Amino acid sequence: MRVFLILVTLTCLANAQHQALMDYLERRLLAIEDRISLWHEQTNRYATELREFKQQMVAQIETLDKDKETLRTDLDSVGTRVDRVEREMDYLETQNGAQPCVDVDDKLVEQQVTVVKEKNKVKYAKATDCRDMISSIKAMKILKRVGGPKGMWTKDVGSSSGKVYIFNGTDEDTIYEFGSIRDFTISQGTSMAKTVKLPSPWRGSGHTVYNNHAYYVKEGKELRLIKYNLQNGSVADSAVFPVQDHVPVYSLTPETVIDLAADEEGLWAIYATKETERHISLAKMDANTLDIEQMWDTPCPRENAEAAFIICGTVYVVYNTALPSRSRVQCVFDVSDMVTNDDAPLVYFPKRYGSHSSLKYNPLEQLIYAWDDGYQILYKLAMKKKLEV
Repeated sequence: MRVFLILVTLTCLANAQHQALMDYLERRLLAIEDRISLWHEQTNRYATELREFKQQMVAQIETLDKDKETLRTDLDSVGTRVDRVEREMDYLETQNGAQPCVDVDDKLVEQQVTVVKEKNKVKYAKATDCRDMISSIKAMKILKRVGGPKGMWTKDVGSSSGKVYIFNGTDEDTIYEFGSIRDFTISQGTSMAKTVKLPSPWRGSGHTVYNNHAYYVKEGKELRLIKYNLQNGSVADSAVFPVQDHVPVYSLTPETVIDLAADEEGLWAIYATKETERHISLAKMDANTLDIEQMWDTPCPRENAEAAFIICGTVYVVYNTALPSRSRVQCVFDVSDMVTNDDAPLVYFPKRYGSHSSLKYNPLEQLIYAWDDGYQILYKLAMKKKLEV
């Protein structure tokens, strides 16, 4: 009996120790599981923070790369502007130089003037092999009426994007950009247009859009050409137009002091000065730097002129006629001397509303974009080759 009790007692003690051991092991396992869980949470948090930090660093690096490119572009632009200022200062010094301390021989001055004039007579080096000239007006299409009596509308002459740009008025600062001719046609007024706010108002209706840039004239103490980047919304460049005593280019559009145009050859400026007050002058420009490459005095009179357009380096000046609501090309000037007034075709513009305030040629479509008393008109041209019999 005593042996039995001893065995029972030993068994109970063994069970108690076993239970205690199991409880201890369970507590240890729970503690280990808690630690593992905490480690997982901390690891996930650290991994998340590391990913976020990596993303932030990647974003910072990309921003620094962009800032680096912007800084490089700004530095290039500053260099260009410094060169521009130096050229303008040189020009101003030549126009307003100090009086010489000694008398200058009049013959020497005349020789210097002659050298400048002879330089402008150098034969023009064409940038392309374009030999097209206008033969007649094939068709006319009146799209709609948007805006006031005077303005300008065009496509980008140097691009096939299809966008349409509306410059309403002669002293405004907002361009209306449409995605296509169709968008412009179906739009109620300018409701479907994107507005582009310029940093300064334009003068006249002699603007143009070329290779994603708007070129326009800002008038102040001096005539300044502005090159505005339509993609990033900033002024890409500006330059003083080196002409003194300017006068309106066309007597029937007196607001336009410089008529900028673009064709297959690039950028042009049509202008007039008091020195050649009765006639129109022409300048070939570098579209990138706004430098003047060459200048000509044309035989085309300003009197009774409405507007002009350029095709393959040939200027066609349009004049009002005695015929009711009709105008015609009455003067032609070709910088390559391949076309004269005797060769020029008799081109009449069909019946219209008033006077053209602008005529812009698009070489990709062979169309003229005309603004006539607030109406936007397209003229389809029939072309022929220069010197073609």
